[in-house]
Amino acid sequence: MKSALLIIDMLNDFVLSGAPLEIPRAKEIIPVIKSQIEAARFLGWLVVYVCDSHEKNDKEFEKWPKHAIKGTPGSDIVEALKPKVGDLVVPKTRYSGFFGTDLEEHLEVRKIEWLHLVGVATDICVLATAIDALMCDFEVVVYEKPTATLNLQRQSRVLKVMQDIGVEIEWIIKK
Repeated sequence: MKSALLIIDMLNDFVLSGAPLEIPRAKEIIPVIKSQIEAARFLGWLVVYVCDSHEKNDKEFEKWPKHAIKGTPGSDIVEALKPKVGDLVVPKTRYSGFFGTDLEEHLEVRKIEWLHLVGVATDICVLATAIDALMCDFEVVVYEKPTATLNLQRQSRVLKVMQDIGVEIEWIIKK
């Protein structure tokens, strides 16, 4: 079965100190995500970066501080996790990597059946992407160690919710 690793919102505006939406523990999970990417490549999986990419006047800024504005350094993938040739980068304007994007088409063309999710924020964009992936009939795995959320207390609760709706929860990718 063909798989893809989705790295969600590992962008400067979520990771760097003092960033508009700095996620606690985001810096800590970078080495784990890096090893997950290496494992995925070793296994022959497609590596996909799903990235917030907003216009300056995005409606989302009514709820959240301005972040990941197209063309700004804050919208860049963190240096330690930069994509390589052959990786796919999918910009998104909402929580889900599927909503209003061509992600599903890219995955279907490549006959991907399993999606493996890492990144931030577990309780927002990872959750929304996982739910939409299930609705698109993909098998979905979310990894606990290489994910992080805005509120540390929500991490285990949201993983339990995802598990309850059919998402497989694992610690890390095993080669």
